[in-house]
Amino acid sequence: MAIEKEHDSSGHPSRVRRLSRAVAGSVSAALLWPRLQLATKAALAAGLAFYIAPFMPGSAADYPYYAPLGALVAMYENVSGSMRQGFQTLVGLAIGIGLAFMLFSLGSPTPLTVAIVMGLGVVLAGLPRIGSGSDWIPTAALLVLLVGGHNPDKFSFGYLVQMGAGVTVGVLVNLLVFPPLHFKAAALSLAELRLALAQQLWDMGKALKESWPPEHEDWSRRSESLADRARSVRAAVQKADASRRANPRRRLHPRDVDEDYRNLRDLERMTFHIQDVTQVLSDVIWATDTPFVIPDGHAEPLAEAMTMVGDVLRAVEEEEPQRRAELVEEADAAVKAFTARVAAEDQSVGAPSAVESVLLSLHRMLRVMKSGDGKREADASSAGAS
Repeated sequence: MAIEKEHDSSGHPSRVRRLSRAVAGSVSAALLWPRLQLATKAALAAGLAFYIAPFMPGSAADYPYYAPLGALVAMYENVSGSMRQGFQTLVGLAIGIGLAFMLFSLGSPTPLTVAIVMGLGVVLAGLPRIGSGSDWIPTAALLVLLVGGHNPDKFSFGYLVQMGAGVTVGVLVNLLVFPPLHFKAAALSLAELRLALAQQLWDMGKALKESWPPEHEDWSRRSESLADRARSVRAAVQKADASRRANPRRRLHPRDVDEDYRNLRDLERMTFHIQDVTQVLSDVIWATDTPFVIPDGHAEPLAEAMTMVGDVLRAVEEEEPQRRAELVEEADAAVKAFTARVAAEDQSVGAPSAVESVLLSLHRMLRVMKSGDGKREADASSAGAS
């Protein structure tokens, strides 16, 4: 119990909970603001597209409402996606209009010919590389048939020109009006996952010090939630990576996204090892068909080792590099010393021990963290030299 009190008095778990809540709130804000920004730019683009729509040449001026539709279609969460989605939409429209004209060449539309064209549209929608334009193939064909009426040439020209104008406006607005960079959300997501992994290690260490079965068992049900968090962090980093492509603001706000990917891979490996420890301890404590145990006298030092590894994770967010290196060395020394003690003791009597499995996972976690710190130091040195 003395070790538990000492750990609680340090304030690490309570502090990391507060920090986790703060990071989670920042992540929510970082995710909400891009949506509001996108909505504002979509409204601006739609208004501008509708303003210029009457100035389109010829019969296109008779169909002004398709310009704001094109602007909305092209409004995406990043510039490169906006360009890609707008181009794919126009390609899909052109194919759909071509299908409609094929039907008109067969005579007046009938239920049978409409069904055939719609079927062909759905088939063509499966073409590779057409992306978001696939849904527009049957839609465009049907609109030409139903709205074009007796003037399919006039309608098709106006439809395509106005959609093209709207797409152009949408892309330009997304490019010129604060094109989004989702770097902050990615950084906050990485920090949130790191703190969640630290909390998991602390909670498992605390459970080892309680009388068994432990009173607190919520940690044993977090394995899937940790995996879900890791997947959401990967999505956030990929989103940040996509947001910098074709984005002129990336020069004003440089960020090493490659380092984010390295941190992500390290955290994914850490998540895997912590999930493994979670499963091992859950089986040892509650599973009736597991022969493995934590021998008497081993729970306390094992809990201390897990707590120290959690401290190293927390230090990435709160401490200077030198202090982080010291904590890594202290945790590594503790894990190695306890591993040597376990190996030296006679384990031939009684049930097999699960301690070696947990220690191996802790060793692998520390190796991941030391490797990550080494890469960060090398990157910092190369950046300083340049």
